Amino acid sequence: MITIIYPYRDREESRVKRSLDSLVRQSNRDFKVVFIDYGSVFATATTIKELTQNYDFVTYLYSYHCHQPWSRAKVINIGLQHVITPYVFVADVDMIFSHDFIEKLKQIQNPNQAVFFKVGFLDQNESVQFKSFDQYKISFFSQVGAKGLSLFPLEALNEIHGFDEFLHFWGAEDEDVHNRLENAGYQSLFYDQEILMLHQWHVTYRKGESKELSQDLQLTNITRINQEHLLDSNKGKLTIVNLKKWGKSISKTEYEVLENSTETFFIGNRKESISHFLFVTLPNFKGGVLNVIFQKDDFQNSLKYHVKKCLGKTVPTYYSLKEINDKVLLHLISFYRDCNYSYIVGSDLKSIQLKIKKD
Repeated sequence: MITIIYPYRDREESRVKRSLDSLVRQSNRDFKVVFIDYGSVFATATTIKELTQNYDFVTYLYSYHCHQPWSRAKVINIGLQHVITPYVFVADVDMIFSHDFIEKLKQIQNPNQAVFFKVGFLDQNESVQFKSFDQYKISFFSQVGAKGLSLFPLEALNEIHGFDEFLHFWGAEDEDVHNRLENAGYQSLFYDQEILMLHQWHVTYRKGESKELSQDLQLTNITRINQEHLLDSNKGKLTIVNLKKWGKSISKTEYEVLENSTETFFIGNRKESISHFLFVTLPNFKGGVLNVIFQKDDFQNSLKYHVKKCLGKTVPTYYSLKEINDKVLLHLISFYRDCNYSYIVGSDLKSIQLKIKKD
């Protein structure tokens, strides 16, 4: 049997249905799906959970990463904790599978080899259609550098501690895991003999990236940072990552610990205040929940501030909330990604709230 992991958060129901329907039509039914919801809003989670209950091969699991940035690496690793089959395929809710997909995986599987696949991409109009696999019109194909849809021996992934959980938002996690498997002595094969999967269109992370603060969590230049991390790992011939914990989900109880924390303190946007928080307050805090709201210093908008600045007198220097967002998020994913935390940009875009539990 093969386990298919579906990483998921807040995608439309019709997209998921097209993907799961294509698995219903498989010629070989020796598979199961572990569907990991990485903190979708509760209404969406309820809808998707109800949808997955229509498929007897799907196990739906919800992790309360509701107010954390997306990390495909972490979602996959959570899924790996629930896999007991010798082989695991890492999927995507964008995928529509050919009817013989599982049968092909069975033929290809090899304990010493990871396999990634050539994929056909659909345009926006074609993606919303419900058709049989061979009736879809393909716009273009993935190349050898795209390694996101892969079949792995489970033992190999466990040996290298899964996907690198430093990697958040978008990019590098798939290439990284294949590189580390090769460093560990496994082969990596590109299967391009035929098209077994079609990719449903969606806006890419890069196109959706904004230079302004938004409620949709974003981190400036994260794709470049992820690529730099990938280059550094390659240079060091890295194999094992996630040396402390990996694949940890967040329970409802842990989520409620943060939700019920009400004692808050405020930090203004002076540069020295932010630096002190990141390098003194945050690392030294332990034994509870730290609840902080970042907001603009009232003095920055005062007449006194602007007069002193125009006269060339000494005035405080400030970060924008977007700059604070980028600094705090990068700190969280670099040093505190194993902690239970919640990070929310206010609906008026005038504040950022961080709650983090540290033992």
